[in-house]
Amino acid sequence: MWQIIIPILTLIGGLVGGFFIGVFYLRKQLESMQNNPEMIQKMAKQMGYNMNKQQMNKVQTMMKNQNLTNKKPNKNARSK
Repeated sequence: MWQIIIPILTLIGGLVGGFFIGVFYLRKQLESMQNNPEMIQKMAKQMGYNMNKQQMNKVQTMMKNQNLTNKKPNKNARSK
C-alpha cells in the first residue's frame, strides 16, 4: 500500500513545489525586464514584433504602472 501512496504524494509535492518555483522565477524575470529595454526588445522579436522607441517606452510605462498597482494596498478591501 505504501508503494502506491508515497510516489503519488511525491508527485503532488513536486508539482506544487515546481509551480511555486516557476511563479517566483517568472516574477523575477518580469521585474528585471522592466528595467532592461534590451530584454523587452528581445522578447518582442521572439514573438514576431519589431518595436520602435515610442512603443518601447509605452511598454515600459505599462509594466511600471502594473508593478506599482500590484504593490499598493487594496482600498476597497474590508477590514474586520
